Amino acid sequence: MLNPTKSRWFYPVTFVAAATPLALLLYNLAPLLVPLWWPDVALPWESDLGVNPAQTLIRSTGRDAFILLMASLAVTPIRRLLGWNRIQLVRRMLGVWSFVYGLAHLSSYVVFDKLGNVSEIVQDVVKRRFIFMGMFTFVILATLAATSTNGMMRRLGKRWQRLHRLVYVAAVAATVHFVWGQKADIREPLIWAAILTLLLGIRVFYLVRKVR
Repeated sequence: MLNPTKSRWFYPVTFVAAATPLALLLYNLAPLLVPLWWPDVALPWESDLGVNPAQTLIRSTGRDAFILLMASLAVTPIRRLLGWNRIQLVRRMLGVWSFVYGLAHLSSYVVFDKLGNVSEIVQDVVKRRFIFMGMFTFVILATLAATSTNGMMRRLGKRWQRLHRLVYVAAVAATVHFVWGQKADIREPLIWAAILTLLLGIRVFYLVRKVR
């Protein structure tokens, strides 16, 4: 079977693929923000964020963060099932990119939806369960991103691996956030919930087999 992870282009191509959605969002956001700072400047392209750019930004960045989180969790099952050991090279990078999109998701909510109103944000976190779950997920991702460097791995030692198992908690919390955030149609988040269950099931299977 062809193993794409053996290619020298595997890491940079994965990096570019993870960065592309953010680049496209910034490209579409520029025509809306540049005139606010430089009224005399007109960009030669128009925004494609729709009639409600704030909601488009919030939803797209949240979905991208979630997909990249799932991709990072898929690395080990793929390695075990297909024997692609070098795929582990991108696991940490995918996790960090998930945090980057999560930060963009939170920033879009704070800046464009709540206009930086701290009291409204606090009320949302307290009263709306899906907002609380989203904040809970972000705190975990921020913690994992902050401790993802080689230096932190050396400092924490064995505690590093135990800490980074919180990624599974983040994945479950993110899925719940996704489900609760839908007003009617929850088919997409339920599909992702099934994928997460499969990924976790594969890991449990190999763990049980190793113990036996």
